[in-house]
Amino acid sequence: MQYIYFVGTAGSGKSSLVYAFREWMTLQGLDCITVNLDPGAEDIPYEIDVDIRDWVKVSEVMEEYELGPNGAQVVCADLMAMNAKDLATAIEGFKTNYVLIDTPGQIELFAFRRSSEAIIDTLGREDAYLIYLTDPHLAKTPSGFVTSLMLCATVFFRFNLPFLNVLSKADMLKEEEFDQIVQWSEDPDALNAALSDEHLEAKTVMNIELFKAMENIGMFREIIPVSATEKFGIEDMYNAVQESFQGGEDLRSD
Repeated sequence: MQYIYFVGTAGSGKSSLVYAFREWMTLQGLDCITVNLDPGAEDIPYEIDVDIRDWVKVSEVMEEYELGPNGAQVVCADLMAMNAKDLATAIEGFKTNYVLIDTPGQIELFAFRRSSEAIIDTLGREDAYLIYLTDPHLAKTPSGFVTSLMLCATVFFRFNLPFLNVLSKADMLKEEEFDQIVQWSEDPDALNAALSDEHLEAKTVMNIELFKAMENIGMFREIIPVSATEKFGIEDMYNAVQESFQGGEDLRSD
């Protein structure tokens, strides 16, 4: 099985992209299942095959431990590690090649808690891939794009897995905004210039050193614009994932 984790900030469109990706794969004759890892999720748009809420649920933790929503989310994130083996067993019950994993809405609950590492290790680190969703509203400004890029780098450092950076909800951007973000993703000099213009102050040395560090670890690469609504970029995203997993070869159920 290939495990594809969708990671991003709240509102970046993870659940919608999982839904669109599953629809696209089904049309291509590629079998897949979906896994919800958000114990507090509501109104999920896709049919869930394996749901962490069968073991851990925010509302129940709030009641049992007398916690507010935020505290309960943190406790749930830690409790998920205790159910990692049960989660793996449930997933392995499906005869499929692709597992699409929708991570918690708040990125910190996945990126900075031990439970996520436990789940990835239990399911299989060698078969794991991260898709990081860049929020278009954050990425429209140079400083916002740098913030998103650093969050992506943090997730990469945390898990050290193959990853793809996609520009989610790209249909919501004006053409010039779209083109600018794509340029920034590939050209640190252009991003540095735009950042200097935005702040109108001398931060060049710091920026250059920061950008050199991110460039050395491979953070400046093509960002793939995708839209769950308009259904574009899905095939490009799939091709990038498959290139990492199988050198471009599809996995199809017998």
